[in-house]
Amino acid sequence: MANVEVDCDSHDLISLLSFEERDFLVRNNGDQLKISILSGKTVGLYFSGSWCGPCCHFTPTLVEVYEELLPKGDFEVVFISSDRNDESFNGYFAKMPWLAVPFTDSETRKRLKSLFKVRGIPHLVILDPNGKVLTNDGCRIVREYGVDGYPFTSEKIQFLKDEEEAAKKNQSLSSVLISGSRDYLESNDGHKIAVPELEGKTVGLYFSIQAHGACLEFTPKLIEVYKKLKERGENFEIVLIPLDYEDEHFKEGFKTMPWLTVPFKDKTCEKLTRYFELETLPTVVIIGPDGKTVHPNVAELIEEHGIEAYPFTPGKVAELAEIEKARSESQTLESVLVLGESDFVIDKSGSKVPVSELVGKNILLYFSAHWCPPCRAFMPKLIEVYHEIKAKDKAFEIIFISSDRDQSSFDEFFGGMPWLALPFGDERKKFLSRKFKIQGIPAAVVIGQSGRLVTKEARQLITAYGAEAYPFTEERMKHFEEMAKGWPEKLKHELHPEHELTKTRRSSYSCNGCGKMGHGFSFYCKQCDFDLHPKCALKKDEGTKDGEKAKDGVICDGEVCRKA
Repeated sequence: MANVEVDCDSHDLISLLSFEERDFLVRNNGDQLKISILSGKTVGLYFSGSWCGPCCHFTPTLVEVYEELLPKGDFEVVFISSDRNDESFNGYFAKMPWLAVPFTDSETRKRLKSLFKVRGIPHLVILDPNGKVLTNDGCRIVREYGVDGYPFTSEKIQFLKDEEEAAKKNQSLSSVLISGSRDYLESNDGHKIAVPELEGKTVGLYFSIQAHGACLEFTPKLIEVYKKLKERGENFEIVLIPLDYEDEHFKEGFKTMPWLTVPFKDKTCEKLTRYFELETLPTVVIIGPDGKTVHPNVAELIEEHGIEAYPFTPGKVAELAEIEKARSESQTLESVLVLGESDFVIDKSGSKVPVSELVGKNILLYFSAHWCPPCRAFMPKLIEVYHEIKAKDKAFEIIFISSDRDQSSFDEFFGGMPWLALPFGDERKKFLSRKFKIQGIPAAVVIGQSGRLVTKEARQLITAYGAEAYPFTEERMKHFEEMAKGWPEKLKHELHPEHELTKTRRSSYSCNGCGKMGHGFSFYCKQCDFDLHPKCALKKDEGTKDGEKAKDGVICDGEVCRKA
């Protein structure tokens, strides 16, 4: 959610938090405290619920910050529950040292959620002592800055950002890894190693969560590379930056690792995720012998090139890029789909189809799974597009690359598909996921008739343009770019009369007109986070007969429904 203020007015806390005869808030021991005790304090309105996993992960962080600020006497938190029954509320609230709107007062809880436009939880709105909204992005600020962010004003946050930028200019390994209360790292046998002992080495900072699937797959590869570099006598070390939620998960993962770690739950871990602008897991940041950042993430380089990627310098990266370019230019369908004796795919009957029979066709590799709701939602569209393309060009085929968890799930999901597949559990799946850097599903990669990569964005193109996107080439995309030039830059639409909609390039969005996902261009209101597909925004009301009444105030024409 964007970091925007709810309004510029000040809220009177008594009016905001009271209801009819109730002028108090409650503690988890049942005590009632007058709302007036909040006067002159910075107040966080914490929207949360016991059933919400992210809430349960964030609450302990907020408790820690709250208890550190408690001696100041000028900060308070008020819990606004999203729990579904009194028992859940009481169990969750028992873990909180602050105040709450009584669970019985559902009217106030609903009113506050509406007033502050709470669209998801956890959500933390912070008000200054005058009742003015400082931020409705309090969860992110607390998570990233902790107690250092207090009093959570924009000026304080900007000061911290400026401080971090200055630190980057004078970065050293010690400035990155040493905190105010700690100047050491830990080994998995319990020994403490002083950070200065690593000065002068090339150091990889490994950001990981033990339970994260990609980290589980990557860690053994990293261990292999680490041990080989050590055997070779390289001046190299790895430091784990654990982002695990549970201590037992951290311990389970770290016991297999031969390197050092920042202590579990150390505040430095969260700080470093922000400092290095962490975007994905796993991430391995390389710090050079001079203490400066050499590379923001070499995880993919290690996956693809192993020990050959060392020492991860710009020169080495450029050298590897040339090697990869040469491989890509010489790529054939067999080099992608044949691995050892696995030189076939299967059809619906289970019969083997040799990869050699697919050479010369446009091939779409469809990464998907039965357990994945977005995959199931995308399937009908893909089946429709598949039949449309096949009707025009027989030299097209789709191959299902399954992430299902068992054979029966694979069989059920593949049973509804009209195309080919890799067999369930095929070792080529892991190779293809790594080769095409598949970060999530559904994903669709297109290999052209020459065997070379055409695009890794076919799912987005199909969602946006359907069968018209075929054959998914740059030339075809230029056609749509030219078409977009003919669309108005701004327009007014009856579905969003409040503001003009601006033609905007969007990576992904949900259309507020038809409810379907969109990619590419949208007619967008940034202020209200409102999107319309171009076809929804530009479609004329041509299918409605004069005088026809709209059902429930809505006119539906094909895939598009509009207000009457």
